[in-house]
Amino acid sequence: MPSSLHVEPFFDARTSTLTYVVFDRVSRDAVVIDPVLDYEPASGTTDTESADKVIAYLQREKLNLHYVLETHAHADHLSASQVFRKLFAARTAIGERIKEVQETFKPIFDLPPTVPTDGSQFDRLLADGEVVRAGTLAIKAIATPGHTPACLTFQVEDMLFTGDVLFIEDYGTGRCDFPRGSADAMFESVQRLYELPAATRVFVGHDYQPNGRAVRWQTTIGASKAANIQLSAGTTKNQFVAMREARDATLAAPRLLLPSVQVNIDAGRLPAPHANGKRYLVTPLNVLRPADEVGRPLK
Repeated sequence: MPSSLHVEPFFDARTSTLTYVVFDRVSRDAVVIDPVLDYEPASGTTDTESADKVIAYLQREKLNLHYVLETHAHADHLSASQVFRKLFAARTAIGERIKEVQETFKPIFDLPPTVPTDGSQFDRLLADGEVVRAGTLAIKAIATPGHTPACLTFQVEDMLFTGDVLFIEDYGTGRCDFPRGSADAMFESVQRLYELPAATRVFVGHDYQPNGRAVRWQTTIGASKAANIQLSAGTTKNQFVAMREARDATLAAPRLLLPSVQVNIDAGRLPAPHANGKRYLVTPLNVLRPADEVGRPLK
């Protein structure tokens, strides 16, 4: 009997992010995975252009949105989870190790006591192997740390939504140089996914379109094992860790790293207004590269 599930992808070219709507054609029950809130750092303005496309689709298809699922606390875009939570009364869910990410970044941003580090900003914290019931949908959370400690892959029937763990085979895997990231853990996470049947479909969290090719969002476990340029079935852990750490050392910080993380560890909530009624994002100076009191980088 063919599956009644459908996956609708939405690509945000500005952040190379893929958002997915997964729904049951019969029951119309749905979840949204990794929605994007647009942000322009030069002007400090947010927009819901990307989210509005997803919202229009949900409404046009008359879907019952139950959950917004986050594969992790993203460092390259702000989450639009609160937009969907407010409009559809959907619940938010993320991996239970988000608490470690919150503990790491709260002092960096000097966040107020109103931002807890127990994960309570999210409606649900998911453990490895836990199943989310969204109407007729059953979504299994698979812990796949490496990019961050809190990363999850979501499995729905024969489909995986891998976030920043596994990309299309001509690009490889996610970077592992964020605080508490680990190339060693990334290798083990991908090996765990590689134990699944070769025909298992993989829906990636980003596509950076190497060599200018058209956007792709879907591959398979079999294709990844055979041809992933960074981590195929024949790649050893030592080879991968050496490659990943060397490559990560050359990468610039994501353009929206600082605004994204401080919003996303708070479940996509914008900072609370100050006494003057305005909201402020914090930009800690020289956290990523230490400098002296006049701004000269330290050797």
